[in-house]
Amino acid sequence: MLPMTSDSGRERILDAATRLFAEHGYDGTSTRMIAEAAGLNIATVAYHTGGKRDLYLAVMERAHQAERAALEAALADLTPTAAGIAALVDRYIDFCAAHPEIPALWMHRWQSDAADIADLETRYVKPLMDAVVGAVGAAVGDDADVEYVAWTVIWSTHGFARGGVLRGDGLRHRMDDPAALARFRANLHRLVLAGLGLDARAAL
Repeated sequence: MLPMTSDSGRERILDAATRLFAEHGYDGTSTRMIAEAAGLNIATVAYHTGGKRDLYLAVMERAHQAERAALEAALADLTPTAAGIAALVDRYIDFCAAHPEIPALWMHRWQSDAADIADLETRYVKPLMDAVVGAVGAAVGDDADVEYVAWTVIWSTHGFARGGVLRGDGLRHRMDDPAALARFRANLHRLVLAGLGLDARAAL
């Protein structure tokens, strides 16, 4: 077996920590749980990443960088039309579907998880929100409350990613259910375009 390099060890620990923080939250996850999930001992985890707080900050930084890259690419392709706005919404939905751990991390924070680490929203969320509101606002004008429409996308998408919808079978259907995802996507299109005063038919 090849020796584990510092980079490979750190990524292995970050992957395990991301899964556990997304599932249990920061407060519900111990360093021992992370070490066991990574197949390492606590001393090795500390060597590669520091303490739990350091590890959480690294997980959130990595999540932010992924989200920022996806959002910047989507905004670069934005066209000032109903179809363009719908496509932007789709890019965000697709990102969350591909990385369900990221909505989960933020939803734990909505419930006061890691309350002693209080500046992540200002550091990470606000710049991305400002970028979206600025770009979409320039496309639709001053009549719509673009900020609240953007927050509605986040609330709805994160909620659907974690909670899904209850169907007749008594099960929660989430983003891994193609039919449920298609219905959610269509509904969010209508909601966003109506909130921005745009004709949903123009996005078809």
